[in-house]
Amino acid sequence: MDNHISHYLRIAAGSGSPYRLLEPLPASIDTLAEVLCCTPRNVKFILRRLEEEELILWQPGRGRGHFSTITFLRSMEDVLEEQLQGLMGKGKVKQGIELIGLPEVQGPLKERLLAVLNKQMGYHSEAETTTGLDILRIISNRHVLALDTASVYTAFEAFLLGQIYSTLVTYEASSDSFMPALAHMWEVNEACTSYVFYLRKGVRFHHGRVMTSTDVKHTLLRLKEQNSPATWHFQNIAGIELLGDHRIRFDLSRPNRFFLHTLSSVYMSIVPYDLEFSPLSPTGTGPYRVTRLSGDVVELAAFDDYYGIRPLLDRVEIWSLPDQWASVRQYQLPEAGEVRPSSAACINNSIDYPALGCRYLLTNFRKKGLQHNRKFRQAMSLLYHPLSLKKELGGNRITPAASFLPWLSRQANFSEPSPDDIKKQLKLSGYNGEYITLAYTNKKDERDEAEWLQRRGASAGITFKLLEYKDFQLDEIISRADFVFSEEVLEDDWQWGMINYFVNRSNHLHGLLLESQLAVIKQRVGSFMELDDKSRSGLLQQTEDLLRDNAWVLYGCHLNKRAQHNQSLFGLHTGSFGFLDISKLWIKSSFPEGSVEG
Repeated sequence: MDNHISHYLRIAAGSGSPYRLLEPLPASIDTLAEVLCCTPRNVKFILRRLEEEELILWQPGRGRGHFSTITFLRSMEDVLEEQLQGLMGKGKVKQGIELIGLPEVQGPLKERLLAVLNKQMGYHSEAETTTGLDILRIISNRHVLALDTASVYTAFEAFLLGQIYSTLVTYEASSDSFMPALAHMWEVNEACTSYVFYLRKGVRFHHGRVMTSTDVKHTLLRLKEQNSPATWHFQNIAGIELLGDHRIRFDLSRPNRFFLHTLSSVYMSIVPYDLEFSPLSPTGTGPYRVTRLSGDVVELAAFDDYYGIRPLLDRVEIWSLPDQWASVRQYQLPEAGEVRPSSAACINNSIDYPALGCRYLLTNFRKKGLQHNRKFRQAMSLLYHPLSLKKELGGNRITPAASFLPWLSRQANFSEPSPDDIKKQLKLSGYNGEYITLAYTNKKDERDEAEWLQRRGASAGITFKLLEYKDFQLDEIISRADFVFSEEVLEDDWQWGMINYFVNRSNHLHGLLLESQLAVIKQRVGSFMELDDKSRSGLLQQTEDLLRDNAWVLYGCHLNKRAQHNQSLFGLHTGSFGFLDISKLWIKSSFPEGSVEG
């Protein structure tokens, strides 16, 4: 951002009256020097520059008793919008995002600039071919600093890794079956203790080498060497035998009817054995390769030697926005040499999809406090009640949750508690006016629910203190919070998602429960992999009952997720976690007048 714009913003914000246009306001060189943190001499240079840019009018006081005045000629909104459009027109996306993240940009002004960003996202020419490159820009509220298949945690990371890497097999939700991927065929013995996979020939990594069975073995050994939080899933592998470059055999110490689910997971994304793994430059066999990765942007380029169907989009840029912004994903297109219509309705369409999972409260047993009292946790479940939450906050909260799985929640009988019910349960719990600390991330929906619960608690006689923390930085609040807001979104392979939630050592559940509680969960799911599909479903439900009935987890509402996409974007296939599968997207240009679509 230009220095004169920065100076203008600081003066306008420091004046206390930035929106009183064309009205002389009293000011002094000394006061402006404090606002701008510079010398009075530099203030005069800055004021002269702002006058040249026709942003202000400066009238110095003449003689004793005459005050200097400053007149703002343009509003902060207009100045920032013009600056943002200029930056985007030059392809300076990072600087545009930084501008909207300035502390002076708040409330309606931030929403206005976000709308401008959505409309103007990246209109610059790409002429590497005769027709130019097809580019998609995705706006995300996630900052991606590194990508590691061994320690992936968020749904967004899993989505990205799924574009960069491939697995031996893939799960197809529509048929509840497994499809060939890097392995074109597999065999399993009757006891489900031995699996043989036949690998495709000629599959290349992004660095050019052909994939072999050695890479598959290396991938699994790396998970163990890195002490991946997902190692529980692989604990029964007794041996790995290479039967040639394109055949590999896994021998298991116990029957495992869930093994294909495990091998289709993001943790088993095949990595090359001859490259030292770099989370800043991940190398796989997937449809896209990484060309840039920073906290601001992840840039992916189509991999021309992809073993499947080459993506139709040549490049995808995923830009991270300031943390406070909405979680609606924006899929925008650059277009060479032209600006699209200003109406958002002309540009975007929406895709809504109910997510598998829900938002919920987790009890922190790692901290001493009243939350260890089961009756108090039951009182909390009445306060954080799904029906009341949906009725009073609404929004993307579509149905009350009694499980991560919507079909199980629909079987529950919800009855909204009265204020007297809540007060009676609080009295039984022995609550005596203590502060109860609720921790939430800076997501707007979590903050809304925390503030709603604080108001609801006040009317029932309970005092909540709110504590904001950085997403996934549980160490910041583990010794300070009594309850923690969290959200779980499951993969399309929901059995894998559920069992991974129960056993993955890196998630909030494992961070907040005691070792004795985790041992109960581990014992409960110990036979999971040996069971058939129906029995596994029953076991997962019983384990979830354990968390709910003991109020270790307090369920809120199932959520509706939304993605905004450009009307010229086709091939819309919602993949796991509700993200659009970018490897199947393509851009459809409008036909010239008189053309007939065939």
